[in-house]
Amino acid sequence: MSVLCFYAQRGASSTRISSWLMQALVLCVFVMAVARGQVRYSIPEEMTKGSLVGNIVQDLGLDVKRLKSGRARIFTEDSREYIGLNVDKGTLVVKERIDREELCAHVSPCSLHFQIILENPLELHRIDVEILDINDNAPVFTRREIQFQISESATPGAKFSLDNAQDSDVGLNTLQKYTLYPTDNFSLKEQMGNDGLKYVEMVLQKTLDRENQEEHKLILTAFDGGSPQKSGTIKISVLVIDANDNAPVFSLPVYRVSLLENSPKGTDVVSVTATDKDKGTNAELTYSFSQTSGKALELFNIDSESGDITVNGDLDFERSKHFQLHVESTDKGGLTDSSKVIIELIDVNDNAPIISLISFSNPIPEDAAPETVIAMLNVKDMDSGRNGQVTCSIAQNLPFKIQSSASNFYSVTTDQLLDREKMSEYNITITAIDEGSPALSINKTLTLKISDVNDNAPVFQRQSYTSYVMENNSPGVSILSVKAHDKDSGNNARISYFLEDILVNGVSASTFISVNAESGEILAVRSFDYEQTKEFNIRVKAQDGGNPPLSSNVSVKIMIQDQNDNAPQVLYPVQSGASVVAEIVPRSADVGYLVTKVVAVDVDSGQNAWLSYKLQKATDRALFEVGLQNGEIRTVRQVTDKDAVKQRLTVVVEDNGQPSRSATVNVNVAVADSFPEVLSEFTDFPHDKDYNDNLTFYLVLALAVVSFLFIVSIIAILSVKCYRWRREQMFYKSGANLPVIPYYPPLYADVGGTGTLQHVYNYEVCRTTDSRKSDLKYGRPCSKSIISLDSSGTQTLTHAQRGKLNNDDSVDEQKPPSADWRFTQNQRPGPSGAAGTPEVAVGTGPWPNPPTEAEQLQALMAAANEVSEATNTLGPGTMGLSTRYNPQFTLQHVPDYRQNVYIPGSTATLTSNQQQPQQALPPPQAAIVAAAAQPEPPKAVQTPANKKKSTKKEKK
Repeated sequence: MSVLCFYAQRGASSTRISSWLMQALVLCVFVMAVARGQVRYSIPEEMTKGSLVGNIVQDLGLDVKRLKSGRARIFTEDSREYIGLNVDKGTLVVKERIDREELCAHVSPCSLHFQIILENPLELHRIDVEILDINDNAPVFTRREIQFQISESATPGAKFSLDNAQDSDVGLNTLQKYTLYPTDNFSLKEQMGNDGLKYVEMVLQKTLDRENQEEHKLILTAFDGGSPQKSGTIKISVLVIDANDNAPVFSLPVYRVSLLENSPKGTDVVSVTATDKDKGTNAELTYSFSQTSGKALELFNIDSESGDITVNGDLDFERSKHFQLHVESTDKGGLTDSSKVIIELIDVNDNAPIISLISFSNPIPEDAAPETVIAMLNVKDMDSGRNGQVTCSIAQNLPFKIQSSASNFYSVTTDQLLDREKMSEYNITITAIDEGSPALSINKTLTLKISDVNDNAPVFQRQSYTSYVMENNSPGVSILSVKAHDKDSGNNARISYFLEDILVNGVSASTFISVNAESGEILAVRSFDYEQTKEFNIRVKAQDGGNPPLSSNVSVKIMIQDQNDNAPQVLYPVQSGASVVAEIVPRSADVGYLVTKVVAVDVDSGQNAWLSYKLQKATDRALFEVGLQNGEIRTVRQVTDKDAVKQRLTVVVEDNGQPSRSATVNVNVAVADSFPEVLSEFTDFPHDKDYNDNLTFYLVLALAVVSFLFIVSIIAILSVKCYRWRREQMFYKSGANLPVIPYYPPLYADVGGTGTLQHVYNYEVCRTTDSRKSDLKYGRPCSKSIISLDSSGTQTLTHAQRGKLNNDDSVDEQKPPSADWRFTQNQRPGPSGAAGTPEVAVGTGPWPNPPTEAEQLQALMAAANEVSEATNTLGPGTMGLSTRYNPQFTLQHVPDYRQNVYIPGSTATLTSNQQQPQQALPPPQAAIVAAAAQPEPPKAVQTPANKKKSTKKEKK
């Protein structure tokens, strides 16, 4: 056992305590670790609401989460709760004003007992709160004044019983002493009673003399032991009378008696007697209860003359187990004597047990395991001894049992597995009976509902289903409905139907059938054809809505019934519009001669496939007949010479369906003895025009389709051509980044009139995914003679402009070009086949002839190709396409991609290495390259034929 002490300073909150009064109280908390947890606290009375009593989280070793999850609450056996539980903080607080005097009267110690109950798992913790008394009540006398009549003959030492002061406090705060003032003739005598109270008597110190003083006025003061000390006063008036000098005397100082608590009113308790040695009226005694008897005065009555004490109220052992009465005997002279009557009550079994329901789990699932706690009960009996011992029981035929879990606490648990489908509700009657005689009992009925658990799978009404449906049904028609039931309830019994995905004739069953998930109705998804599928099997699954869901399935066989939806088909004779087939009957044929047989079939079944043959029309009906069942065409009579050679029979083949369907066939019969005769007769036989008409229709339709496709193709090709042409125009003539120029050749300079090509090119290239927005620039070579072309390609910069350009471009002079780069006038860039003219100086002025559009395109593409090839040669760490080549970094720093220099407008390919052989162009230009390798005199102007041939090469 561990003891924790807390010191608290508390101010008086009661109106009966002065505002300045403060006192130190010792709050001791006794935390006793028992089997189910027990804590004892001590608090002073009259604490304000919400005051802290103790922290059960710390004292019981719990945490706030456990209090919340266990739904912690306080259970008191009394209806009134003084202490509350703060679940959020885990503390006990004062819920109502606590007045120890009202709660326990003079019982000490005064304690509140209650249980703190936690669930999941169930825990009980007993809490005892001792209410400490504070000095909030002053001693109080019942009367304001006491009057005595004392004979002057009273001897010193005579005792006069005074009223006791009532102090509701206990311990040190209760009544401690009395004082009497003045004390000339009287003194006080205090004595302790069996009930722990102090009784005071006034003792005569000396003989009274009525002649000197007829009346004495005294003050009796009662003091308690509190701090500050409280007191109460009463006036005592003593009237001195004459003569009676003997006081009554009781036969016993203490009377003890036992009494049943169920004694009715008027029951004799005891008879007290007193004697007085005086005679006459001075010996006449009267009996009465002293005011010190307290509340017992209301329960008992005393006969003033005989001293018989009887029951005057309802006695209850559970409220008070004993009573102490103070009886006074007074003679006529005013002399009195007092005695005590102690009444002990005997308990009888007059209280039936009381059942209090603490917790009740309702409903519970049907799969609850045995020993599952359903309810928690508190059973108590106000009686004591065997009368207060209670046993609880429930009916034996129920799957439940009751057992004691703690003192006065019982738990109702399951004794076996439950099944909601057998019993969905139980009425559990709990009987509590005590061991008194006669025994008293009480019944309490709990209605327990069993909640459903998904433990039953759906069950179909049949083991299998078979249904018939007529072919050619409309999609969505209902075939049949399957039904399943589930013994469960609620969502667990809500059944949904599904079609299992199995193959029917190689395809999914869902292409044939659908199932309504709610009703189980089976619907046809498409129209059935008996000739393709005569029957098929599917499986329908019924699944409930439980968790996890349970299911079962059933086989459904669907039979397709035949309809007469197919006409007979004639197999022989074969009908053909291209040629005429005739059966030959010799003129010598007898009656019943078999001409031919019409053979027909019907893909339907049953009576829908029964065929009958009839002769619809004939050239001579009297000559032929058709067998009704077999379709044989025979002669009816003898063939004569008068019969026509050409005979045409129309036979109708009809089935037996409802409605019936039919087919017709034409049979050509030639009545002749020789084939030439037949041939001559059938050459002009009219052909059936249906075949030719159909053929003509299909030919016209095919021609129209082909023509339409051809026109669409032509339109598509023209659209593509126009789109490409427009893109080319936008590429070359847009003003976004590339100027519109008729010709854009590389820089050309004349050094010493020899036509040497500039050695170094500096490029700046910015390319995007859109070719129209690409930017291609090249740096100006360091030369004093620069050819610059405006939009017309004919202007040359002046010397001043060239100087300005040279000053703006702070580029170092390049070394003179090698002599290997010199070429003749005919090999300089220009139009194909253009020769030098005397009007234009070599290397100065505009180009001899305006370039053609093809030459402009060729020049631009050649420059772009050179840049692209130069970029492809750059490895990691070199410059990208957007890098600007300054004079310090030229193309000499990267691999030389100018081994072959292609001059736009020219057919020559130049090389800068003498040791390496010049690389030839593709085969068409090989001869020209070889010729360009050596200097030649200017050639004559090319002929139009040569120009045409050169233009073709350029286009290539």
